[in-house]
Amino acid sequence: MLDWLKHYRRAMFAGDLGAGLVVALMLLPQGMAYAMVAGLPPVVGLYASILPALAYALAGSSTTLSVGPMALTSMMTAAALVELVPATGLAAPVLVVQLTLLCGAILVLCALLRLGFLCALLSRPVLGGFTAGVALLIVAGQVEVLCGAPAAWPSTMLGVGTLLALYGARRYLPAHLARLAPALLLAFATLLVVVGELDQAGVQVLGELPKGLPPLGISLQPGLWPELLPSAALLAFVVFISGHSSARVLAQRRGEQVNDGRELLGQGLANLASALSAGLPVSGGLSRSALNHAAGACSQLAGVITALLLALALLVPTGWLSLLPLPALAATIVFAVLGMLDLDGLRQAWRYDRGDAGVWLATAACVLLLGVEEGVLAGVLLSLGGYLARSSRPHIAVLGCMADGETFRNVCRHTVETRPHLLLLRVDGSLFFGNAASVTAHIEELLNPSVRELVLDMSAVNGVDFSALVAFCELNRSLASRGIRLHLAAVKGPIGDRLAGSQLMLQLSGCLFVTTAQAFRHLYDAATAGDTE
Repeated sequence: MLDWLKHYRRAMFAGDLGAGLVVALMLLPQGMAYAMVAGLPPVVGLYASILPALAYALAGSSTTLSVGPMALTSMMTAAALVELVPATGLAAPVLVVQLTLLCGAILVLCALLRLGFLCALLSRPVLGGFTAGVALLIVAGQVEVLCGAPAAWPSTMLGVGTLLALYGARRYLPAHLARLAPALLLAFATLLVVVGELDQAGVQVLGELPKGLPPLGISLQPGLWPELLPSAALLAFVVFISGHSSARVLAQRRGEQVNDGRELLGQGLANLASALSAGLPVSGGLSRSALNHAAGACSQLAGVITALLLALALLVPTGWLSLLPLPALAATIVFAVLGMLDLDGLRQAWRYDRGDAGVWLATAACVLLLGVEEGVLAGVLLSLGGYLARSSRPHIAVLGCMADGETFRNVCRHTVETRPHLLLLRVDGSLFFGNAASVTAHIEELLNPSVRELVLDMSAVNGVDFSALVAFCELNRSLASRGIRLHLAAVKGPIGDRLAGSQLMLQLSGCLFVTTAQAFRHLYDAATAGDTE
């Protein structure tokens, strides 16, 4: 048994070691590229790939999530710095440390207060539109680097050639090889620069990177925090959503569970560690995490090994990175950013719900025209406005009895039995101040002169607030004045508990039924007995 356990542990370590090595090869160029996306020195991306991975390994719940710089968070950081650098007069690396610190503190605070549910405010259309808008801004900013500044044919050929090669790799190579294509192509582009002396022909290269591990420490500047707080709060939402969704996708493949609280805490500590090591905001990237999973990662040890290998890369002489061509690096940025344009999601939203598609497009347009925070705020408000608009007019179905005598369905969709004196209605939605008036008005419209008994099937109602309670008391009095009795059926337990002792329940004493079938039989039998007499 012990021999088997030792073998199993060795196999696990071998898997973590291989996965850590593969992800490090991917993250080395990717980290530098995403730092450039944020408008920061490339080495900052490597700084943000070491301590954050170690911090997440201590608190995170996912065994395969790879934490580090991500395209979306880098784009958001760039958008925040564009406005703050000229306004404050401070250098971008100084501001980004304070931004990362606030982002991590917000995530840790949310974990302590169990506020992860707030991230649901960023709906899929809002997140998709936001990503599209920021991605287009980033691509526009990389065109000059991709083609050379000023435009020169060696830079253009190298940049465009790398972009086409990346597209070919994604389309024709297996997924695990395609994920390594950026690192391999950047190595090949660097070799071309060395052999062809392209740096002498005007091709911009990365230049010398600082040697050594990242400096530790934070110079707190509370005076900047009020200006940084909106961007930091938005970043915190996106960091958690991105990392948590990636962790859940991979956990489902392994039959594992992801703990929301631990994910919030892990992501928060990772960003605090990034700020401590002069890094930028970090999150769990799906592409890196998927590669980590495919390469055989068995635990968070794979992320620790990745971090140690990147630290080793900074300790050895970094001159080999100095000739990395910027046009090729810009090509990897453009390719990664364009890959985030979820146009298929937009097409699906357009077919399913034009309102959600409109939110997607409006959010993207607002990000492009107004700015990142303003665009996301506009998207959130549009999403909430659309939800309230739909909730204010819930569907009300007129029901009839199916042949089995127990099932009740919409008279417009099924062949059912009805009675002229008995009207059965099902309200498909919760009742609250925003729809109470419209629901009662619609009920009044559905009444006809022959109706003497009105039954409301409450099986689809999950909540009744005080405004709705008052509205239904008024409806009951109006119905009673015309000789119509109101009945409730299939009221859910929690709602029944809240309504118990209310004025409406006192008015409806004897008019409550456990099921709609019970109400139908009772009121039909009573009417039949009355006709017989």
